[in-house]
Amino acid sequence: MRLGEVAYRIRCSFLPDNRPVELKLKEFVVDELDLRRDGAVLETNRPYLIPLIEELQLPADLKGRANPKSSTGRLDVFTRVITDQSFRFDEIRPGYHGRLYLEVVPLSFTVRVKQTLSLNQLRLSFGPSRLTDEEIHALHRDQPLLYREGRALPEEDLATADGLFLGLDLRGDATGRVGYRAKGFPPPLEMARTAAYDWEDYWDPVRREDGDRIVLAPGNFYLLLSEEAVQIPPGYAAEMAAYDPTSGELRTHYAGFFDPGFGFDAGGGFHGSRAALEVRAHDVPFMIEHRQRVCKLSFERMVEEPHVLYGQSMGSAYQGQTDTLSKHFKRPTG
Repeated sequence: MRLGEVAYRIRCSFLPDNRPVELKLKEFVVDELDLRRDGAVLETNRPYLIPLIEELQLPADLKGRANPKSSTGRLDVFTRVITDQSFRFDEIRPGYHGRLYLEVVPLSFTVRVKQTLSLNQLRLSFGPSRLTDEEIHALHRDQPLLYREGRALPEEDLATADGLFLGLDLRGDATGRVGYRAKGFPPPLEMARTAAYDWEDYWDPVRREDGDRIVLAPGNFYLLLSEEAVQIPPGYAAEMAAYDPTSGELRTHYAGFFDPGFGFDAGGGFHGSRAALEVRAHDVPFMIEHRQRVCKLSFERMVEEPHVLYGQSMGSAYQGQTDTLSKHFKRPTG
């Protein structure tokens, strides 16, 4: 979905409850930014509300769910959709007729955005589509979902609990680099540009400690990789669920949708793509270790297999990825 021509800087986030968004928005507007032509700069830790170009007219049996695009999450840009008379973010009730509004909060980087730029995406569904744990195990036996070092993960190593768990890779590359931590106060970044920025200006490399572990500093934003490679068969999609806070003082996942065909190669040329994990510790320093489970995938059935899969002639940026940086940055060379 695409940004409209104006962004409203607002005093605080809100939900409209039983009122239209435009009516309640008037109570919180601080400034209005023109997104046409050169666009506008969005500052960190300030909420903005942007009317989207697209509107919806859903039938009574069709509902929607929105999530950030992968590149949006990897820049630590927090987004969520609200609709008229709504009580929840990112969930669009069956039969909804009306406009869509995107709340945008850059958390690590000051960013420039323009009209028609896409920061998030919408999925439509009807009826029960989510797989149970038993169905996930059965699917893995038929079409492996997780791989480790090019081999399908043995079913006894598959961990499920209302979804399929993924663990962290904290061994990293030959230099011990396991990911990146966002720098404080980097230069502004234009979200419409790709392969345009030197990653060293925005990120510090993160290297493992002895024992294949790292300590997360509270409030800092990290990009890490899953230890397992994920394969999404053509007839399915998956969503990364937010981490259970009872399992640790951190949050993973801002953008977590896996399209049909992610990590899938019908010719068997590769097996799976590792998942980028966006991680932030909360109130205290928190230690994480290699293979520690930090997120899980829920799977959904597609109505039918797509004509074009992720990675096939559609400019997919993250098929077969071995690094977590978004497409805005030049690739690291060592």
